[in-house]
Amino acid sequence: MKLTTGKRLLDTLLTSSLLASALLMAIPSFADDAKPTRVRGAITAVDGDVLKVHSNRGEDLQVNLTKDTQVRGVTLAQVADIKPGSYVGSAAVPQADGTLKALEVHVFPPEMAGTGDGHRAFDLGKDSTMTNGSVGDLVNSNGRTITVNYKGGQKKIVIPDDVPIVNLVPADRTLLKPGVKIVLQAQKAEDGALNAMSISAGENGVTPPM
Repeated sequence: MKLTTGKRLLDTLLTSSLLASALLMAIPSFADDAKPTRVRGAITAVDGDVLKVHSNRGEDLQVNLTKDTQVRGVTLAQVADIKPGSYVGSAAVPQADGTLKALEVHVFPPEMAGTGDGHRAFDLGKDSTMTNGSVGDLVNSNGRTITVNYKGGQKKIVIPDDVPIVNLVPADRTLLKPGVKIVLQAQKAEDGALNAMSISAGENGVTPPM
């Protein structure tokens, strides 16, 4: 009797272990599906709540607008628009001295302060990162360097003279027209459709650099 009970216990533990392993293997796949898709390109057509977009990768995509899709404009800015206390984002690459070299800088309006706060990997180029936070120090001598503070950390970012600087401004769907350059984030539905979560659209011919 004791042997039978012990065998049953062993079988139960083995089954539970296999089930747990199967669930763990399934989790990364689910996480990958849930990760937003970033698309850079230009609008080629607008049909109601559907955008047709030609991506920078040469893909022709169809993206659905929803009631929750956020639209913001992208306008040209100057380094003078960056001040201590400004909330900014910057795609950048690491340098040997531990600082980051900006690939672009975008300045958020005050009402969007806190958006995407933090430092993480990004897909604008090899080893690129994205840092969103509040500007502390701003140094214009010997090159332009900003200190960006975010929850749990701080980064020094060097902004070369040729790096694009833009403002993000409030906008609506009237900005979404054929020929407009955009960067959007979309969630992929179970049927493969792309539903736009947010769209940054260039105003007056501006190409969003982020």
